[in-house]
Amino acid sequence: MKILRTEIYKFSIPMHPFTIATGTMEFAQNVFIRVHTDEDKYGVGECSAFPMIVGETQATCFEMAKDFASIWKNKDAAAIEKRMEELHAYTAFNHTIKSAFDMALFDLAAKKAGVPLFRFLNGQKKEIETDLTIGIDTPEKMAATALRFKQQGVRKIKIKLGKDAKEDVSRVSMIRAAVGDEIILRIDANQGWSFEDAAFALQQMEPFQIEFCEQPMRYWDDDKWTALRKMTSIKLMADESVFDHHDAERLIADGACDYVNIKFAKSGGILEAKKINAICEQNNIPCMMGGMLESRIALTAFAHFATANDNIKFYDMDTCMLGHKEDPVTGGVRYRGYFLELPDVPGIGADADEGFLQNCVKEII
Repeated sequence: MKILRTEIYKFSIPMHPFTIATGTMEFAQNVFIRVHTDEDKYGVGECSAFPMIVGETQATCFEMAKDFASIWKNKDAAAIEKRMEELHAYTAFNHTIKSAFDMALFDLAAKKAGVPLFRFLNGQKKEIETDLTIGIDTPEKMAATALRFKQQGVRKIKIKLGKDAKEDVSRVSMIRAAVGDEIILRIDANQGWSFEDAAFALQQMEPFQIEFCEQPMRYWDDDKWTALRKMTSIKLMADESVFDHHDAERLIADGACDYVNIKFAKSGGILEAKKINAICEQNNIPCMMGGMLESRIALTAFAHFATANDNIKFYDMDTCMLGHKEDPVTGGVRYRGYFLELPDVPGIGADADEGFLQNCVKEII
């Protein structure tokens, strides 16, 4: 499969403002690509730039995508590892835009094999139920949102925290009181707490039956995770501290975390995500499949990967349900309540809506 050309789009999706500890987003700053081959097939890829976490913006992703497309032109799309090695040799980091190119090659490979991506990855279908996330607001408003979620049939709620440890305790307390004991609550500080604040908040929240806490502290406090883990009964999940399998190996060796959140925008795509999951599985560390602000295109790829890996036990795949004001996608994963259903077609099974693309900035390389 010789690569003939790559279409690159600034795939901006308007959102309801969404606040986490590191900032507020009003647009999903995404990039969408189609990698065309001489076999009359193309693979799709999408990434979502989240600058406060990955250090990339839509603009940097778009410019790097043009360079990547030039590097790959007239080369074999089936040689996935070699193609990705070329991108890694060209630039350090830039994991987010690399993930779109990785995704497109896996889409092509599964299409050529004539099977859905999860089967190409040697997986069998399984049940995937996402949580639904509450952005940071006043404790009262967050509790009201949680109650509304429960009334809509949500069974797992993820609570964004990290602005103020004392107020965060009030947030969780009021949410638990509003929804009762049967709803699963997860919390995510997005690196917002200091070590002292994390210890205080987690110890105060222990009575509220928290399933786990994602990324309580900044990545530069990774050396403090082991001590924090000993100070609380709440399980700790590494997110921004794990970009690749080397990060996972280091934290696991230190006894620092109970779980790991895998996101393609951090790992650079499926190839590295497989390595992270393998390290975690070898060490009995279950993983979560998460994402940034991707549309249902990338979300469908996430669902395929999660389906193909039994060690992925948790699912945070709700952005399209909660934040996006438009759904510029054809095909793709569908929601049955809060359960995700994959399309049974070759490849990822999702594409961008042509009408939406007509209004996007575009380059062809």
